[in-house]
Amino acid sequence: MKKYFFLISSIFLFFSCDDNSKHENITVKDITELNAAIAKSAPGDEIVMANGDWKDVKIKFVGYGNEQKPITLRAETPGKVLITGSSNLKLSGEYLIVDGLHFTNGSSPSEAVIDFGISQDSVANHCKVTNSVILDFNKSQRNETDLWVLFKGRHNELDHCYIAGKSNRGPTVRIDLAGNNSIKNYHKITNNYFGPRPPKGGPSAETIQLGNSFTSMAPSYTLVANNFFDHCNGEVEVISSKTNFNEFRNNVFYKSEGSLVTRHGNYCIIDGNVFIGDENSEQIGGIRLIGTGHWVTNNYFYNLNGKTFRSPLAVMNGIPKSPLNRYLQVTDVVVANNSWVNCVSPWQFGVGTNVDQKDILPASEIRSARPIRTIVANNLIYNDKGDNQPIIALDSIDGINFESNIINNQGVIFNTVKGLTQKDFSMSVAEGDVLMPEKSLSDFTQYKGFEFDQIKFDLFGNSRAKNNLVGAVIGTPVNKKDMMDVSQYGPAWFNSKSINDITSKTHTANSVAELTKAVLAANNGDTIVLSGTQYILSSSLKINKTLTITASNIATKAIIKYTGTSKTAAFEMNPKGKLTLKGIQLIGEKEQYAFASLSENMSSLYNLTVIDSEILDFDFVLKAYKLSFSEYITFKSTLIKNCTNGIEMSEETDDRGEYNAENIFIDNCHFENVSKNVIDYYRGGYDESTVGGNLIVTNSTFTNCGAKEEDGVLLNTYGIINVKLADNKFVNNPVKIVARLWGAKNNTHYNNEITNSGEIIVQENLPLKLMY
Repeated sequence: MKKYFFLISSIFLFFSCDDNSKHENITVKDITELNAAIAKSAPGDEIVMANGDWKDVKIKFVGYGNEQKPITLRAETPGKVLITGSSNLKLSGEYLIVDGLHFTNGSSPSEAVIDFGISQDSVANHCKVTNSVILDFNKSQRNETDLWVLFKGRHNELDHCYIAGKSNRGPTVRIDLAGNNSIKNYHKITNNYFGPRPPKGGPSAETIQLGNSFTSMAPSYTLVANNFFDHCNGEVEVISSKTNFNEFRNNVFYKSEGSLVTRHGNYCIIDGNVFIGDENSEQIGGIRLIGTGHWVTNNYFYNLNGKTFRSPLAVMNGIPKSPLNRYLQVTDVVVANNSWVNCVSPWQFGVGTNVDQKDILPASEIRSARPIRTIVANNLIYNDKGDNQPIIALDSIDGINFESNIINNQGVIFNTVKGLTQKDFSMSVAEGDVLMPEKSLSDFTQYKGFEFDQIKFDLFGNSRAKNNLVGAVIGTPVNKKDMMDVSQYGPAWFNSKSINDITSKTHTANSVAELTKAVLAANNGDTIVLSGTQYILSSSLKINKTLTITASNIATKAIIKYTGTSKTAAFEMNPKGKLTLKGIQLIGEKEQYAFASLSENMSSLYNLTVIDSEILDFDFVLKAYKLSFSEYITFKSTLIKNCTNGIEMSEETDDRGEYNAENIFIDNCHFENVSKNVIDYYRGGYDESTVGGNLIVTNSTFTNCGAKEEDGVLLNTYGIINVKLADNKFVNNPVKIVARLWGAKNNTHYNNEITNSGEIIVQENLPLKLMY
């Protein structure tokens, strides 16, 4: 018997050793060697990409590992394998791992940078992309659509990656559910750092989109957990959930100008997330609810000032018998044990109601279906300063049951609801800026609804069994990492702070040759001081970095006279160009532009700030070409005189919700003898979820402007959502209308003096082309 057992053991050991001997660890140096290694790969193999620049590579990683022995494709040194140029990565098969790649200085030639599939029938399952970076890997034009990570198949993961800088159309990450091989997918998006995504200007710029309208009734079961979203400002939805049974747990949304939105689909769990705002921004949101069966628990909202679609909590009205791509009624939703601290009007209900627009919209677009069978219970609101309107009801809230909620509003009276108790209590710091109530609330009776016993833990994982309190936090964290410790997100080898670390230098230019040389030599964040008095510039200065150009004495101003060819710009704004001009007298010859974007290949946005300057004798002050985009255009304390055209941001005429700038600020400026397009800022297409652009014109004077304006409107703001005209003077402008404001949106005007210049009119509803 012992001999028989020894023989069997020897045979097993022989085959085990033989199997291990087949595992390969092969280093490849180019795409040909890589393709050959992939073709012969077997379970347990490691394919190592040699350090260096892998340019213009289309990697198809096809293989079949198993749970115990996956096939790995990794960088020789994490971060040292640079995927550049026209490159992408497609995965297909089972149990594949991609580790340590860095996508930079390029763009994908296909619909995705990383694609968990090669075709509809050849997808990836049980595969993971980890420890990798995608940074600024943009298409050449912002209207060209792609995705940076496209999920297909089932049980795939994106883990510990850093992804930032997407500026073109399309979500950064999307879950695709088209086909039965991609539903019930149980994908995981965990421990990633989603770095800044600039605003795109219009829709289709989510950071994560789970499904789409037409697969929204499919079950997904995707988990999005333990991620950090830093300034993800692409559009109004940071995360757009468009499928069923998704979970969002323990994520941090840090100053991201949007919300986590249950856009389509039902039965989401939103638990233990932290939303951190900025007291200077009304664009940063929290959670927006649409649909059925969601549970919103243990979330912490801090310092949020967003309104309507970007409210700290926005519960929307739906469309009766809504089609798949519109708004389902909110039903059977639970919002329990959450905390709102120092948030303005944290609860907003009936968001999106538009019954007053029934005369210009079809009946199928009227959002009149109020939330019903919805429970808001055991929540906490705390304000250091009292809020006059903590609850905003834009429609009847008779379908919402408020139970055992508490607010400390510092004694400020407001229109409350039954089920929200005003109580004086104090807060203490539990972790960083996360505040928790003192134990004085322990005797407050909580609501115990159906399955409320399943809310077993608080934000920090503390058990609620013995010491339960209202709100998200009942105790200090025990054996749990600090959610604000950014080192736990993304790849350990990548230091995102080094990207933004700028050691600025100051250059001095006494002549136009020195100015031209300084612009070329300057690094991001540098300043060029003009020590001379006059500079005759014959060709454009290309601005492709963050740069300040200032006179040595702002009061006397340095003169830049531009003599370049017709229809060229003194300052050519390139992608990522951010120019600040101070104390400059910029003079043209009537045929040139003072500032202009590129006419094509604007892969990323630009910004422009002009302070204490004069702009004289140009064809255009600013010419923004189609598909260009700016986050900020600012003119302050500046004279604009004798120009044919002013600030023209009106090229997006396809009426698809796009526009050319997110924010335009004009303050203490004087416009004189600007013939047309004084400020021409346009957004076309009816899309109620787009909340831009933003125009503020204050303390400025407009004299003898608009003489050649064909439509008779001095300041054209058609379709712009947020407009403020305040404390301005309009004198002797030969126009019929100073501005036509959109009454149904956030368009306001006050303290303006108008003399011989027409009038400001308010049109409640503007006719706009439907986008869907």
